[in-house]
Amino acid sequence: MEPLCEQFLTLREVTEADLPIFFTQQLDKSAHEMAAFTVKDPEDRDGFIAHWTRILNNDSIVKRAILLNGQIVGNISCFELFGLPTIGYWIDKSFWGKGIATNALTLFLEDLGLRPVYARVAHDNIGSIRVLEKNGFQPFGVYRAFSEARSEEVEELILIKHT
Repeated sequence: MEPLCEQFLTLREVTEADLPIFFTQQLDKSAHEMAAFTVKDPEDRDGFIAHWTRILNNDSIVKRAILLNGQIVGNISCFELFGLPTIGYWIDKSFWGKGIATNALTLFLEDLGLRPVYARVAHDNIGSIRVLEKNGFQPFGVYRAFSEARSEEVEELILIKHT
């Protein structure tokens, strides 16, 4: 694969036509375990489509497809969680470690313009923590929550970006 600097990363509005691609991208069990706070059954297509249909119909959620050279490689969004604007993203596992999440988050934050903004990540998801830190997120707190993907309580780091 070419270095990211030689590729073209863009964000665009999510459409209903993107949902089958998003569904396929999230099927990897090890990715679910890493993310920790996902659905119990990633193979539940109907549940996935229903969840994303609610997202598409909610104008308060900012949602973007992440494209690399025109190919959808993931999604990123900002939604309210516990009354706070919170960032979430999913990158197809085959594109991990290539700087895509970091650069997509940079673009998203520039477009979003909202501050402060928060992110939550499993304490052992080092890759995602690094993506957030590279984008100026700093530790804010720690929370313990039940992880459907891991079937156990997991420590979750809460990070904040002020500027």
